[in-house]
Amino acid sequence: MLRFMPVGDSMTIGSAGEHTWRYRMWRHLCATSGGPFTLVGPRETLYDKAADAPTSYAYAEPDFPRSHLAGWGEGWLHMAPLIGDAIRASRADVLLVSLGLIDLGFYTNAEQTAENVRAFVTGARTGNARVRMVVLPVIPNVRAMSDAPFAAQVTSFNELLAKTVADLDEPRSPLLLASTPPSYDIHTDTYDGTHPNANGEHKIAAAFADAMYQGWDLGGPYEG
Repeated sequence: MLRFMPVGDSMTIGSAGEHTWRYRMWRHLCATSGGPFTLVGPRETLYDKAADAPTSYAYAEPDFPRSHLAGWGEGWLHMAPLIGDAIRASRADVLLVSLGLIDLGFYTNAEQTAENVRAFVTGARTGNARVRMVVLPVIPNVRAMSDAPFAAQVTSFNELLAKTVADLDEPRSPLLLASTPPSYDIHTDTYDGTHPNANGEHKIAAAFADAMYQGWDLGGPYEG
């Protein structure tokens, strides 16, 4: 059985009442995987905005494997120390990683964030020397539309991320860089300029699905 671990920030954990892109990915894999699979990770909850804590189980569709390693306000900086143990405990085979916006927004510059990507990959491989990883660049968001220095950091980081993924890719533990969804629009694909609505959830899931299909012949073209 293939074991997929979604890893991410607020766009991945989602908040109470949402489907999340994790659910969209699960539905896609149900249709295309061709074999048994599941989602794994040490956490299951959604973020509850009223409680300001990740305590909600109120998924819009709860009937799917909800496990993940995602947190509201967490980035590469926070996940790098956790990923090895999380993989060992869950026996994850494939990581689907969407991180970076929080790092650049609050904690680290582009170069420092890229170093944390390296630490994350190293930590992941201590958990499973053959783990596969698909990494999504930082996607369009409202702050990058209005804050030119921040937008420059996002562009710089995404360039460094591409170089880092290429540098760390190896046959026994391959890395893929997913493409930013080409039609992603913060006005129609998010509910607040950053967090995905249903349209955005499908587009994020499609970015991961298409990367795996094109790079590894895993699954098929995205089916939402």
